[in-house]
Amino acid sequence: MKIAIAQLNPTIGNLNDNAKQILNAAKQAADMGVRLLLTPELSLCGYPPRDLLLNPSFVQLMATTLSQLARDLPPDLAVLVGTVEENERSHVDGGKPLFNSIAWLEQGKIQQIFHKRLLPTYDVFDENRYFEPGLKPNLFALNLKNSQSQILIGVTICEDLWNDEEFWGKRSYAINPIADLAKLGVDMILNISASPYTVGKQKLREAMLKHAAIRYQKPIIYANQIGGNDDLIFDGNSVAFNCEGEVVCRAGGFKTDLVILQFDPKKQDLVSPNDPPLPPLAKGGRQELKSIAPLPECDDEEIWNALVLGVGDYVRKCGFGKIVLGLSGGIDSALVAAIASAAIGKENVLGVLMPSPYSSDHSVKDALKLAENLGIQTQILPIGDLMQVYDKILEPLFAGTSFGIAEENIQSRIRGNLLMAIANKFGHLLISTGNKSEMAVGYCTLYGDMNGGLAAIADVPKTRVYSLCRWLNSKAESEIIPQNIITKAPSAELKPGQTDQDSLPAYDILDDILQRFIQQHQSPAQIVAAGQDPVVVDKVVKLVTRAEFKRRQAPPGLKITDRAFGTGWRMPIASKWVLGNS
Repeated sequence: MKIAIAQLNPTIGNLNDNAKQILNAAKQAADMGVRLLLTPELSLCGYPPRDLLLNPSFVQLMATTLSQLARDLPPDLAVLVGTVEENERSHVDGGKPLFNSIAWLEQGKIQQIFHKRLLPTYDVFDENRYFEPGLKPNLFALNLKNSQSQILIGVTICEDLWNDEEFWGKRSYAINPIADLAKLGVDMILNISASPYTVGKQKLREAMLKHAAIRYQKPIIYANQIGGNDDLIFDGNSVAFNCEGEVVCRAGGFKTDLVILQFDPKKQDLVSPNDPPLPPLAKGGRQELKSIAPLPECDDEEIWNALVLGVGDYVRKCGFGKIVLGLSGGIDSALVAAIASAAIGKENVLGVLMPSPYSSDHSVKDALKLAENLGIQTQILPIGDLMQVYDKILEPLFAGTSFGIAEENIQSRIRGNLLMAIANKFGHLLISTGNKSEMAVGYCTLYGDMNGGLAAIADVPKTRVYSLCRWLNSKAESEIIPQNIITKAPSAELKPGQTDQDSLPAYDILDDILQRFIQQHQSPAQIVAAGQDPVVVDKVVKLVTRAEFKRRQAPPGLKITDRAFGTGWRMPIASKWVLGNS
């Protein structure tokens, strides 16, 4: 029996277009003799739909669209579609109004509905806000083509797969849906997911899936969403394991895909790559039955692919056509310009240089060289005259005070104002270029360099920015990021001779402290015990806490780590717990 995974990129709320994606994949699969097609979690509405689910008319329209899709699908193809189902008992027992569900569509009808059993409420997930958990294992019997035989299929949704106490060494929920299905004697287990990307997550997923396949001696097929949805990036990498824990199929990462594998009812297992070749696909289809897409060679390649996808989808799904960003001659704006060019095409990117009297000659030259290497358009807007106007207007109020941060930040706010004017005038998307290290300690200016509709590298630490630029140059036929941008001391150039290290520790030290404090939740004492200077640790921790009000006003930033300053970061602004315990 042939099974297909449709690795789709839905737009949240665009029910008609999402249904068309599913229908197109179904037609291709049917042409290739597929019996069962899998689509991702909430594939009909896109994940995460968030408070769209609070709108009854949206939920009703989803139900109508699902019924129409069932009628449109090839009749002999069984399709699993991610959707929501109303909880009819919510008014009786006080439960949540919806279920996160899968609909089995076949023969023009909705044959059966399955409900997600484990609802995540950590990091970016807030499913208990909308959904009632399913109470029973999900399984169904599927007839084989041209046969009286059936196979018993167990169905799970995303988080249902992530509670194997033997793999994790603990249990986060009272039940393990995979174990329940194995006890019921299913022939295979399917998992329909919308699992957000973080660095290295696919290796963890595959280790977990391999463990489950071997432990329960059941083949497991995992179908994941791809695409950028606001701050979240979904990497795809749908994969299937046989009973021996071998990968028999993997879809491409960070791209839509339709991959096919085969279940052998006699072996009660998925076809192994070492088995004899299968017959060619019907109607000239590609021989994809043993498709195992490679994983990225390194973390830099993986992160680059994620950021390019995230920026491109944000632009497309929000209805923009072009990107504008400030080019300072520094490494952050250089990386963002390269990402933007790869995401939407160099012809759709405008880099704006806004030198001040404190800008070095090499900064302008470096920015222009970068633009030449990328092939993007540039515009130079000197801000010296505007700085003088601000000084003159503020002179009566600032009289008797010395030049300081307020004056420095005026430069950044002038630049932010100019960039917003360009974005507003021409309908471009302004992308801010601040990195995670700066965002963490507040080394950024509200209403200045933080301006924008998207923060492309807000979850990328400064040391990783350098690593990505070096990797990008190593993979290119000719230099993309000018070498001087990579080797010169980083500086905001808001006063003569300024460097970042005038205010911050060296970035390798800073990023180590931030990694321990933010992602590993280590206390200041633990960070000091790991070898960091206690004075530096105390300074950094205080900076992180004090900068919360800035982060609350920042544009959405693409998430690539498991602890990003986005929807999963819910820290109070008015708080002194760290300051009082550091």
